[in-house]
Amino acid sequence: MHNKSLPELSTALHSGEISSVELTQHYLDRINKYNGDLNAFITVTDDRALEQAKAADKLLADKKAGPLTGIPLAHKDIFCTKGVRTSCASKMLDKFVAPYDATIVEKIDAAGMVTLGKTNMDEFAMGSSNETSYYGPVKNPWDTNCVPGGSSGGSAAAMAARLAPIATGTDTGGSIRQPASLCNLTGLKPTYGRISRYGMIAFASSLDQAGPMANSAEDAAWLMNVMSGFDERDSTSVDRDVPDYTASLNDSLEGLTIGLPKEYFGEGLDSKVAAVVETAIKQYESMGAKLKEITLPNTALAVPTYYVVAPAECSSNLSRMDGVRFGHRVEDPKDLMDLYTRSRGEGFGEEVKRRIMIGTYALSAGYYDAYYLKAQQCRRLIRDDFLKAFEDVDVIMGPSAPTPAFRFGEKTDDPVAMYMEDIYTINVNLAGIPGMSIPAGFIDGMPVGLQIIGNYFDEARLLNIAHKYQQETDWHKQMPEAFK
Repeated sequence: MHNKSLPELSTALHSGEISSVELTQHYLDRINKYNGDLNAFITVTDDRALEQAKAADKLLADKKAGPLTGIPLAHKDIFCTKGVRTSCASKMLDKFVAPYDATIVEKIDAAGMVTLGKTNMDEFAMGSSNETSYYGPVKNPWDTNCVPGGSSGGSAAAMAARLAPIATGTDTGGSIRQPASLCNLTGLKPTYGRISRYGMIAFASSLDQAGPMANSAEDAAWLMNVMSGFDERDSTSVDRDVPDYTASLNDSLEGLTIGLPKEYFGEGLDSKVAAVVETAIKQYESMGAKLKEITLPNTALAVPTYYVVAPAECSSNLSRMDGVRFGHRVEDPKDLMDLYTRSRGEGFGEEVKRRIMIGTYALSAGYYDAYYLKAQQCRRLIRDDFLKAFEDVDVIMGPSAPTPAFRFGEKTDDPVAMYMEDIYTINVNLAGIPGMSIPAGFIDGMPVGLQIIGNYFDEARLLNIAHKYQQETDWHKQMPEAFK
């Protein structure tokens, strides 16, 4: 059952071949068997899941079910889930039980889906390896000595090991696409504003975006139909009609023009990764697409720009966690300042503290213009590069990550080397455009992802392009031998 796609599971549920309770129990059993090896879940909501499954079975029996009714799902532990611990993988929120549901949790529940639990992640979504979690690192199912990528590493590992048929993630600088690449998944970061951020604990408010992590583009399209849409509770949500993302999956690729940025195939890219990506792109050429070399001249500014903007916004967003209203609170504080400093000092991990300090400095008097304002100006240049490129090409392709999954501890002592893991994904967030990673092959048994980048609100086209490739290849069907 755990190798079936969402359409196949939906058919099985609607035909009565299997009940939602049976399907949910199947995945709960797999979680119980394998999560100890992977540390993919922080919280498993067994009782809640089975209650939701029973409700789904009633809808199915009454012929009132939708296409996703009864299908289990895992949520990244960054989405508020009423009555369930929502920790953001931080000691600061270890005991925080959300009093309300995030909008996407509401939407997914309304579709009749079943929540299996909350997945592990880098603390407050800050990291590229899932090594910064308060609950310990997540392990990559393809090699448990290697990282799964971050920050949505728990969702990625759960999906790769088939502990859930689909999962949610968030992407601030590549946190869906990079772990999707390292774990052989299809991961989509939609256009900024396409999916509500209400109830998603904020890291960097102008960059964060939720999206699906799936085994295929078709599965991602099914979940996008539920997740997307305007939300008046989110001031950054875009009031724009939501298409049926499954309707155009089989559109022809004839005449498609693919842009290949020369900046994405130069220094810093592992030569074996480059070979895999280039082979995947040639496959598109054989399917009728045209290739065109382009330039994104301000690509080199992406990492320094991001690591001013994102820490600045995180220092502001995390200032509310002070030990007074919610979150970790120290015992017997001497005074208010002692309460603040010790609560935050104990509650936040090293990477979060590092980014808060950088961000606070960048926003401080005398440095705001030199750093934050300048970074926002660079951000506009990066956006303009993409807009100019899309005048000549339909989509842009390149690697999702510069290397396959690396071993634990390999980059933890060198933050800059870790930050460079997101070099091909960060600029997509800075521009606010959609991007996705799809499985493209393997190097020494470890997955490699191909990144596809589109213009604003072009998610349907990206899913179509990914789906057509997946009809011609079977990389996305491969799974780790130990978890079959």
